[in-house]
Amino acid sequence: MSATLRAAVIGVGSMGRNHARVYASMEGVDLVAVSDANQTIAEQTAYMYRCSAYTDYRELLDREDLDLVSVVVPTRDHYRIAAEVINHGVALLIEKPIAATVAEGRDLIDRARHRGVPLTVGHIERFNPAIIALKECLDCQELGSVFQIAVRRVGPFPARIVDVGVVIDLATHDMDILNYLIGSPIDRMHVELSRHVHPHHEDVLSALLHFESGVIGTLDINWLTPTKIRELSVIGERGMFVANYLTQDLTFYENDLCRDKAWHELAVLGVSEGRMIRQKIQRREPLVEELRSFSDAVRYQREPHVRGEDALQALVMANRLVELGTHPQALPVLLERAVNMPMA
Repeated sequence: MSATLRAAVIGVGSMGRNHARVYASMEGVDLVAVSDANQTIAEQTAYMYRCSAYTDYRELLDREDLDLVSVVVPTRDHYRIAAEVINHGVALLIEKPIAATVAEGRDLIDRARHRGVPLTVGHIERFNPAIIALKECLDCQELGSVFQIAVRRVGPFPARIVDVGVVIDLATHDMDILNYLIGSPIDRMHVELSRHVHPHHEDVLSALLHFESGVIGTLDINWLTPTKIRELSVIGERGMFVANYLTQDLTFYENDLCRDKAWHELAVLGVSEGRMIRQKIQRREPLVEELRSFSDAVRYQREPHVRGEDALQALVMANRLVELGTHPQALPVLLERAVNMPMA
């Protein structure tokens, strides 16, 4: 493999254009082509970044000598296009979710493994500096035992998303991050879904989760809030961490009574307000970090930071949220399926 990786982007809508921008500016990567069914968009993007334009992704794959590809198309098209990329033996990043269905996602993983093709999925929040710092703090036991984790991911309705609801589009982020941070299976869930503005799918999710470790999780996710909020809080023995995805801030609210005491000594004393400590974080664009990590995995032939199996598990649990919100009586069967699903 040459020192410079040859990259392409299939699908250069709002998110795909960002992939093209990052590849075009990345050291050690050459953006050689873009493809989009809309000829005007493909040509405009290609002109901007001085690369070739295609309206047929299959022609792009046949004609270009590529090392890696970003697949940034509507969810319903993930499987069909990603399978073609794998058949051409090209490393690929699929924007999340991995596919429209669990069966399709599992088949893509199997295909990539069989062909020896690196496969990763765009769970971009793994590359947010605030989440990276939070993960390090939790791994170092700075919070002590974790009691509760709460997610708030809300904002206006994006009219461009018509093929999936808010759970598959947004909650897949959070199911991945919860698994990444907590590392414990979910054994109980209560889910409420509703639809108000989306023509076909749910646009509100409220869920209460119980992890086998005893941690309680809450999800507040919607497309109805007139301002964009992306926040995660974790409460534990020594206080609370609050991560803001948008500002990349991580703040620690200290339990003053636990500063010099073990938790078992606090049965009477309880919890008291202490210092508010803003963590020092170097802000970086998560997409740049994600694509750099992907290109490094391809260049040095190492496992991607986000494996296909990680993305599949996030999709499994997001589907469980949708099924349970629609059919509450299905909970025992759904959880048994999720726990027993074979994962490589």
